[in-house]
Amino acid sequence: MNRRELDAAGITGPALRAAYARCRALNAHHGRTYFLATRLLPVERRCAVHALYGFARWADDIVDDLDRRQPPEERDRLLRLLESDLAHGLRTGAGEEPVVRAVADTAGRYAIDHGLFTDFLASMRSDLTVTDYQTYADLRAYMHGSAAVIGLQMLPVLGTVVAREEAAPHAAALGVAFQLTNFLRDVGEDLDRGRVYLPADLLAAHGVERPLLEWSRRTGRHDRRTRAAFVEADAMIRTVYREAEPGIAMLEPRVRPCIRTAFVLYRGILDAVAADDYRVLHRRAVVPLRRRAATTAGGLARVLRARMRPRPPVAAPGAVAGAEGSLR
Repeated sequence: MNRRELDAAGITGPALRAAYARCRALNAHHGRTYFLATRLLPVERRCAVHALYGFARWADDIVDDLDRRQPPEERDRLLRLLESDLAHGLRTGAGEEPVVRAVADTAGRYAIDHGLFTDFLASMRSDLTVTDYQTYADLRAYMHGSAAVIGLQMLPVLGTVVAREEAAPHAAALGVAFQLTNFLRDVGEDLDRGRVYLPADLLAAHGVERPLLEWSRRTGRHDRRTRAAFVEADAMIRTVYREAEPGIAMLEPRVRPCIRTAFVLYRGILDAVAADDYRVLHRRAVVPLRRRAATTAGGLARVLRARMRPRPPVAAPGAVAGAEGSLR
């Protein structure tokens, strides 16, 4: 872990510093786009973001078990152990897992609502048994816990210039937009795990059902029906980005460049999917390195401008619990 980040955050104990370092490593390995944007945050806030992402990634890896070494029953047991460890950690600041120690410390420092973690783990558990979603409303209910709550966890860390309750729906929408982008980009990989996240009624409107997706994935053949469904999904996801975007201006100025950069980079994944003619069943679309570098450079320029301005007063912390539609 970058010592400068730990020192700036006031994290001094060796065990706790090691726990945050573990979370940072998970963020760097799994979330390249978001990790890149996180580098634009004020240095003292990066550790907390790494902790929130690292914990979410840890739980997600238990559920996905990409090597398929663990049966669902064992994954459920491991998830329940993590849930118990987290409950203990949130009460005491301790924890068996390093990611739990780090996220419990972050929750305490920023007074993050514990219910957001409960909702997140509930959605993770549903991934052990639920393999598809009939409607978009069904999917949004799942994403409240799997994605929207991450946005609400982030708000106390980022800080706002308005009441937190005003910014909360936009933060929630941004988390949902990021996850929907992943669902479209990773539709082939998710199918390999037995899951289809895109709503069944959206697919069926274009004559697409799971057997057609599996046939296309298996044969590498492109089908006009799947393409039409993915085009509609793309349009749907872009509406969520539009819901989220006004929230960026509600954040503290010093953190806006990070979130704006993440916003542009993640939305750029949709552009990459479209540029590849929606062949997401066959390969993962990637934002070109040159574009990522240019976007990050622009973010860095905004960081430098923000640091030169006087800091406005930050809104007093408000209760997050109960905000309607509460990122992953």
